[in-house]
Amino acid sequence: MAQLLKAKQHDIGGLFVKRVLPNAKKRMVGPFIFFDEMGPGGFDAGHGINVRPHPHIGLSTLTYLFEGSILHRDSLGNRLEISPGDVNWMTAGRGIVHSERESLEVRASKHSIHGLQSWIALPKELAEIEPSFTHIKKQDLPEHIDQQVMARLIVGEAYGMSSPVKTYSPMFYIDVVAGAGSEVERPNPAQEAALYVISGQVQLGEGVYESGEVVMFDDEQVLVALTNARFVLFGGEQWQEIPHIHWNFVSFSKARIEQAREDWQAGRFPAIPGDDKEFIPLP
Repeated sequence: MAQLLKAKQHDIGGLFVKRVLPNAKKRMVGPFIFFDEMGPGGFDAGHGINVRPHPHIGLSTLTYLFEGSILHRDSLGNRLEISPGDVNWMTAGRGIVHSERESLEVRASKHSIHGLQSWIALPKELAEIEPSFTHIKKQDLPEHIDQQVMARLIVGEAYGMSSPVKTYSPMFYIDVVAGAGSEVERPNPAQEAALYVISGQVQLGEGVYESGEVVMFDDEQVLVALTNARFVLFGGEQWQEIPHIHWNFVSFSKARIEQAREDWQAGRFPAIPGDDKEFIPLP
């Protein structure tokens, strides 16, 4: 039977964030070890997203927006704005620093933000690879359209499609818009799978789920949109060993996490060109 996971809601400067993973009932879904929904919410002129430079190791970050925009900068020298439907995929590997802010034009006006941010753990043998960054525009992502169902594959492989984003373990992440009464098959039945409802109502097995709820598939193979709905399906091959997670660091070694803490405290991580005047202190 499908299992409902309760998301925790946080208020970060007037913007509500729902944290799905890590969860007390389920620490990972496939390689997904962290999963947040930002908003929907809005800011008055002069306010907005302003995440100062901070480090990561041992993971890839994935940003996918429904509304608004975020200006990404990182220590590799990348500087670009992500828009709804695009994919920002940043692989930290042995260490990277990035910031998430907004362009001057966005900050100058009243604006909204709504999207998903996830961390995907790197396999143990790839945890220390060279950092990298990929930005894929929405028109370059594969889509499947069948009657009232439109599905966009963000990363991974599913429904006979393959995303151009390079991943490091078997996984899938799909944005689905479905009309009332339509059915959607479970992707990759041999892999772990979760459903996160963005809007509308969806039935999975005997349960009915709505906006903000996340559900782990059990043996269910088909879900039904009871109303016009939007949801994401995500998951992948189940991991037998779960890495440690501390602050912005993911590693199979507690000693490696402690080293990353010391490196950040001592200023040994690389700086972000053009955004090196401030940073988030070690907690």
